[in-house]
Amino acid sequence: MIKPSLKLGFLASRNGSSLRAIVAAIRAGTLDAQARLVVSNNRAAPALAFAAEAGIPELCIPTQADAETADRRLAAALTEAGVELVVLSGYLRRLGPVTLAAYRDRILNIHPGPLPAFGGEGMYGRKVHEAVIAAGAAESEITIHLVDEEYDHGAVLARRAVPIAPGETADSLEARVTALEPEVFVETLQRIARGELVLP
Repeated sequence: MIKPSLKLGFLASRNGSSLRAIVAAIRAGTLDAQARLVVSNNRAAPALAFAAEAGIPELCIPTQADAETADRRLAAALTEAGVELVVLSGYLRRLGPVTLAAYRDRILNIHPGPLPAFGGEGMYGRKVHEAVIAAGAAESEITIHLVDEEYDHGAVLARRAVPIAPGETADSLEARVTALEPEVFVETLQRIARGELVLP
């Protein structure tokens, strides 16, 4: 029996670094997946230009004016594109109930610190690294988790420890974590594609 490749949809508000790394892995033949759709809430997002250049269908769905309509449009667009697994690549909007219900346990996000200790509403980007340094932690962590109704609350799928170096600052920690994140996302999807990591 041939295992079907992962059918991926991506949500990105800006550059989409993990999106780019995942598409590169697909093209290199190291990830058995298809990039079906890239959606952004930001018309100027470089991720949309990247998708267009790569020949991946792309769509802008603004969320601020009417979040409920945007939620329905997003769920419909993902479904119509045949997306089975949704990857958040720096998507800076909260997902709505229609999309969350349509893709229950099938939306993956990456967090730049240990969960649950350094997660929750308002804990993103630089704030996470500042909190890790302030806590005097021996190591930080890159965490891949499933998305549900609460920020950073869903089941953790993968963790990669990032040791805190002597004299580490939030700047230096952020740079190291950001550089590693795309690789961790690709590895996690490879494990899912091979059947080593089974989603709920």
